Amino acid sequence: MIEETKTMYRPIDSEELKLVAETSYKKWPPRLPEQPIFYPVTNENYARQIAKQWNIKSSGVGYVTKFEVKKNLSINTNCTKLGEQNTLNGGSQRKTLKN
Repeated sequence: MIEETKTMYRPIDSEELKLVAETSYKKWPPRLPEQPIFYPVTNENYARQIAKQWNIKSSGVGYVTKFEVKKNLSINTNCTKLGEQNTLNGGSQRKTLKN
């Protein structure tokens, strides 16, 4: 049986990309004390906008990661509609998302 997944996006800087690469792209690094909530988004264009406005501004570079999450995965999330009709933001206080 093939499990259904949801495509998520996360804008990141080069430091976070390095930490994800160190796990062979299998999990996210632990959250920083000043950023305790993990915020993936469901809209690629919104993720690009965040990368441009926040990551590039603060670190000089921004990337948008794309990953699949099992739809039946039980994580502590709240989806919030932000601005545009197709812009959803899901926040989780989980430390990592694993396969």
